[in-house]
Amino acid sequence: MRTLKLNLSEKSYPIYIGQGLLSQGELLTKHISGKQVMIVTNTTVAPLYLEKVKSLLGDYQVSEVVLPDGEEHKTLDTVNLIFSALLEARFDRSCTLIALGGGVVGDMTGFAAASYQRGVSFIQIPTTLLSQVDSSVGGKTGVNHVLGKNMIGAFYQPKCVVIDVDTLDTLEDREYSAGMAEIIKYGLLGNIDFLHYLQNNIDGLMSRDKSMIIESVYRSCEDKADIVAQDELEAGKRALLNLGHTFGHAIENTLGYGNYLHGEAISVGMLMAAKLSQLEDQLSANEVGEIQHLLEKSNLPISISGKITASDFMAAMSVDKKVIDGNIRLILLKKLGDAFICDDYQSQLLDQVINEFCQ
Repeated sequence: MRTLKLNLSEKSYPIYIGQGLLSQGELLTKHISGKQVMIVTNTTVAPLYLEKVKSLLGDYQVSEVVLPDGEEHKTLDTVNLIFSALLEARFDRSCTLIALGGGVVGDMTGFAAASYQRGVSFIQIPTTLLSQVDSSVGGKTGVNHVLGKNMIGAFYQPKCVVIDVDTLDTLEDREYSAGMAEIIKYGLLGNIDFLHYLQNNIDGLMSRDKSMIIESVYRSCEDKADIVAQDELEAGKRALLNLGHTFGHAIENTLGYGNYLHGEAISVGMLMAAKLSQLEDQLSANEVGEIQHLLEKSNLPISISGKITASDFMAAMSVDKKVIDGNIRLILLKKLGDAFICDDYQSQLLDQVINEFCQ
C-alpha cells in the first residue's frame, strides 16, 4: 500500500492506494467517529462490493442506499433518496457516509454529507479508474442540472480515500479508458515526466498491469493533491485541473448525460484545447499529434460522434462554472506539460475549433 496526504490543515486526510485494501477494515474504521454508517452505492457496484464493505463494519449500525447507475441520475432527485434513507434510519450528526462507487456516487454522497444536518463525515471508496484519480480527491461534490454539469454543489472534503485497484478487475474496458483520459490530463497540464511515463508504458497500462496502474494512480493523485493543497476552493491554480473540461462538459450537456462517458468527453475536450493552443501559436502540430496518438492508444474518442450545432455547443459552454463575468475562461497549453489559464484567446479561433469538431 502507498499512502498520500492531502494537506489542508485541520481538513487534511490520507489517500490509501494499493491492492486488497477492501480486506483491511482498519483503513475505514479509524476514520469513523460515531456508530452510524450509511453506505451509498449503485445498482452496478452493490452486487460486487457492498457485502464486502459491510463485513468490515461489524460493530456499527450499518444501513445502505442503492442508487440507479449512470450520469443521467446525478440529480437533486437522486440525492434526495440519500436524505430519505438517512432520516428513515434516524441517523444523527455523528454519522458517517461511505461512497462506494464511481464519480457519480462519490459526488452525490459528498454533497449529501455536506448538506445533511449541515455537515456529516464521509469516506470515499472509488471503484472506477476515473474516480480513483480525479473525483474522489479534492472535495468537489455536487449534481448536474439540465442546463449545466455540476452547477449545484459544495466543496467538502472526505475523512479519507481508500483506492483498491483490485476493483478495476470488474470495470468494463470503456470505463477503464475513460479513466485514462484524466490520467493523461495530469501529464499534459503540469508533469512532463509523468507524460513521458505514460507514453512509454501505455501498452502495459491498457493491458491493466497492476504495478503500472498503482504508479499512475499514485502520481495522478499526488499531482492533484499538491494543486488542491495550494488552492482548495479553485480561486486560482486549481482551475488548471479543468483542462478539456469546459469543452467536455458542453459535449455531455448537448448530447445528453450518459451518451458520452465523462472521460470520453474530456478526451475530445483536451484535443479541442490542444487545437486552440496550436492556433494561438502555443503548441506545435507535432505536439498536438502526440496528444492525439496517446488518446487513441488509450481507446478514447478524438472527435464528436453525434450531431451538435456550433451555436448549441457555444451556448452550452457559456453555462459553465468557468465563465467569469460572461467570459469563458479556458485552460490551454503553452507546451506539453505546461498548462495555463487563458481568458484572452481570439474568439474567432475558438469559433474555428468548435466549427471543426461540430461538423
